[in-house]
Amino acid sequence: MQHKKINYKGCEIYYKIIGKGKPILFLHGFAEDGNVWQYQTDFLKDHYQVIVPDIPGSGRSSMADWINNIDSLAGSIKAILDEEQITNCTTIGHSLGGYITLALAEKHPQLLNGLGLFHSSAFADTEEKKQARSKSIDFIRTNGAYEFIKATTPGLFASLFTQKHSNKINSLVDNGKNFVEEVLIRYYEAMINRPDRTSILLHFTKPVLFIIGENDKAVPLDISLKQCYLPQLSYVFILKDSAHMGMWEEKDKSNKILFDFLQATNN
Repeated sequence: MQHKKINYKGCEIYYKIIGKGKPILFLHGFAEDGNVWQYQTDFLKDHYQVIVPDIPGSGRSSMADWINNIDSLAGSIKAILDEEQITNCTTIGHSLGGYITLALAEKHPQLLNGLGLFHSSAFADTEEKKQARSKSIDFIRTNGAYEFIKATTPGLFASLFTQKHSNKINSLVDNGKNFVEEVLIRYYEAMINRPDRTSILLHFTKPVLFIIGENDKAVPLDISLKQCYLPQLSYVFILKDSAHMGMWEEKDKSNKILFDFLQATNN
C-alpha cells in the first residue's frame, strides 16, 4: 500500500493506492473518510489498482475555503488522477462521493469507463431535503460536529445491523471526532447548492452501476429507482438488508456486485 498526498489550491489531499492493475477510484461520503471502503479495497486489491482519497476536509486531508462546491471537490479528485497519470478509470462514489463522481463525469467524461452511485443520486435536493440539511447545519453550529455525528450515524444503518454490530457503528462514530464543524457545514452547503445532474446519466455512454439500500432513509428506494432508467446501460442492485451503508451492512454481496461490474467495464 502506498500513502501519498498532493497539494491542490492550498489543500493537502491524502490518498492510498493499493494493488495493481486497471485503476478503480473510490470516493467516500459525508462525515466519512477513505477507510469506509476497507472491505472493498481488501477484496479488490488482488485484481485492480484501487485508489482511495480522503476528500478535502476529511480524514488526513486538510480544510479549504472551496469545499462548499461539488465542482471544486471534483477538481481536487481530477488533480489526483493527473498526478498518477491516469487517463481512464472506473469511479465509485458513496452518497456525497456519488455527487462528486457525477461532477467529474460532467467535466471529464473521457476519464471514466464506468461509474457507480452507491447510495447516491443525480437529482438535486428537493426543498424539503434542503430544509432538513439546513436544520442539520443549525444543529452542528449549536452542538458541534461530534455530537451531530453521534446523533445521526446509527440511523445510516438498518436496524438488524445496528443490533448485531454496534461496535462497528461506534468505531465510525469515534472516527467522527476528527471532523470540525466548518467542514461538515461546507459539505452540507455543497450538497444543498448542487445542480440536478440527471442529464449526465442520460448522456453518459459507459456503464452505470446503482447500488440501492432498500431501507435507506438518506436516499430512499423510490427516489433511487427513478434515475436507473436514464443511462444507456444500467446495472441496478437492491440490497435488501441495507440502509445507507451497504459496503458494511452487506459487504460480501457488495463486493461481488462491484467485482462483476468492474469486470464488465474493464474488459
